[in-house]
Amino acid sequence: MENMVAESVKYMILGMGIVFVFLYIMVLVLQLQAKLIAKYFPEKPAETPGTATGLQKKKVAAIVAAIQHHKNIGK
Repeated sequence: MENMVAESVKYMILGMGIVFVFLYIMVLVLQLQAKLIAKYFPEKPAETPGTATGLQKKKVAAIVAAIQHHKNIGK
């Protein structure tokens, strides 16, 4: 009976060790992947809110005009 308990503890430690090593390697690979992606596919700088293109300005103007028209209809 003692031999079976010792054997089961041995397999438990072996299994937990294998899982730990796998997870550690997975973390290293994901960190390497993140560095490679950042190097070869850098993020484009975000457009600042103050720099609207002509099309965006036209959309804003159309929305403002529609709101004003809707407000004036109710009067």
